[in-house]
Amino acid sequence: MFVLVTGGMGYIGSHTCIQMIESGMTPIIFDNLYNSKPTVLDRIEKVSGVRPIFIEGDIRDKQALAQVFAQYDIQSVIHFAGLKAVGESVEKPLEYYDNNVHGTLVLVDAMRDAGVKSMVFSSSATVYGDPASVPILEDFPTSATNPYGRSKLIVEECLTDFQKANPDWSITLLRYFNPVGSHPSGELGEDPQGIPNNLMPFVAQVAVGRREFLSVFGGDYPTKDGTGVRDYIHVMDLADGHLAALNHVGSKQGLHIYNLGTGKGNSVLEMVVAFEKASGQKVAYKIVDRRPGDIAECWANPAKAEQELKWKASRSLEQMTEDTWRWQSNNPLGYPQS
Repeated sequence: MFVLVTGGMGYIGSHTCIQMIESGMTPIIFDNLYNSKPTVLDRIEKVSGVRPIFIEGDIRDKQALAQVFAQYDIQSVIHFAGLKAVGESVEKPLEYYDNNVHGTLVLVDAMRDAGVKSMVFSSSATVYGDPASVPILEDFPTSATNPYGRSKLIVEECLTDFQKANPDWSITLLRYFNPVGSHPSGELGEDPQGIPNNLMPFVAQVAVGRREFLSVFGGDYPTKDGTGVRDYIHVMDLADGHLAALNHVGSKQGLHIYNLGTGKGNSVLEMVVAFEKASGQKVAYKIVDRRPGDIAECWANPAKAEQELKWKASRSLEQMTEDTWRWQSNNPLGYPQS
């Protein structure tokens, strides 16, 4: 089964490709390498024993996409490609709408021309905005508190409208919470360019000596210790969730929406303590001002995915932190440049 994986060289995409290969699928990676490095391909091959087909290209380039669809008998698309930093999106909203929204529309148009009618879209829990209560169910109201979240929400709305107009399509929206962790081999992990926007790579870089201290954005939230609470999910569980979506609803007509999370929340300081335990390193931190667009707490009710996709997050907080440290200590500067 050939599956086009846009953004397949990125953090979640690369881990998903490994799981796809191990399950007998053939991922075709389409990525512009904006936020990833060519050496990821070598690592995927090292871990899986298979070197995936890789095409360097941008999802806004319809001609390049058309060539891929013409060359391979693609059955489905997993769509990861897009910009993903909340803070950056506040500074560069147009770039986020161009990449995330316009790029998706070009991709769907190319799929339609090629007769490929199955997509799994990498969405986000940010589409719930600042939820009135937790845990969050799929039928909660949606909104956005920043341009990144709004770009995901707009794409969801576009895909929802498109699927209604084309009922023979299968479109799955996977709303994931906070991916952390790395492949247990230590060969693949999260390697943000520049200053990390997510918590765990920042913590790991402090522990490995690349950064002096962790900036904790906000210590005055109405939470157990004043820091933000999130649903942290191991990236390997998340990768398995994409395969479950392909296997259970990828060929089933309709619009399918699932939360991918663990169903429990941990605070920033709880994650710091867990990482210190896993790594044996002290993680210095400073409480600083809240970031615009951040919310106090957010975690999932993942029961629908468990019931319909037969999927459940199984990896523990200890595994998340241990795998993160294995990756970072083995690759203190991230992936090699080439």
